[in-house]
Amino acid sequence: MNHIITYYHFPLSPPSRAGLLFVRALGIKHNLKILNLSNGEQNSPEFLKINPFHTVPAIDDNGFYVYDSSIIMKYLSKQYAKDDSLFPNDPKKSTLVEERLYFSTNYMFQAFREYIIPVMFRNDQPSAEKAKEFDQSLRQLNDFLENEEWIAGKHMTIADFSIITIVSTAETIMFDLNKYANICAWYKKAKEAMASFGYEEVNQSGADQFGEVFKTKLKQFV
Repeated sequence: MNHIITYYHFPLSPPSRAGLLFVRALGIKHNLKILNLSNGEQNSPEFLKINPFHTVPAIDDNGFYVYDSSIIMKYLSKQYAKDDSLFPNDPKKSTLVEERLYFSTNYMFQAFREYIIPVMFRNDQPSAEKAKEFDQSLRQLNDFLENEEWIAGKHMTIADFSIITIVSTAETIMFDLNKYANICAWYKKAKEAMASFGYEEVNQSGADQFGEVFKTKLKQFV
C-alpha cells in the first residue's frame, strides 16, 4: 500500500503506543509526528483542528481525522486490514472485542490514570487506595484470561494491543504481575507475537521511559 497516514504520537502514552503498534502490525506507511505534551503542543490551533479534545493518538488519513486509540484501531482495521482477524466482522466476536476495549479504556486505563496523574503532574505521594483499585483491574483481566489464549477469545485482536501497553507500563512502575498467572502467560505470548511489529521500539521503550519519569518523581519521598 502506497498510501501514507500521519500519526500524532507521544511515546509515554500507552494508548498512543497501542495505536502505533497496530499501524505497524497492518504495515501501513505513516508519517510519525511526535507531540511534546509537556510543552502543550497538543493545544496548538493546528492540532485542535485534528482533535478538539487535544489528546493523543490521532491520525490524519488524507484529510479524514480520527482520534482515540480504540476508534483509530477499529477504523484502520476496517479500512486497511487484509482480513478481519484483528477486528472480527462476526457480531458476537466483535462484541467481545468491544467489551474488552471498553474494559481497557473505562476501567483499566482509567484506574491507571487515577494512580499516576497525582504523582506525575501534582508531585503527590502515590495513593495506596488507587494502587489497590488498579490492582483490582489486573485481577479482573486475569479472570478474563482464564481458559482463554487472548484478551478476547482464541485469536489476537485489537483488544490485546490496547491492554498490553497498559500492562507493560504498569510493570515499569513496579506493579507485580507475577501474582497473576494468566496475565503472565498471555503477556509473554503477546510480546513474542508483536515482536515483528516493532514491539520493543514502539512499546517497551516508551513504557521504560514512563517508568523512569515516574521513579524520578518518587525520589522526593525517599
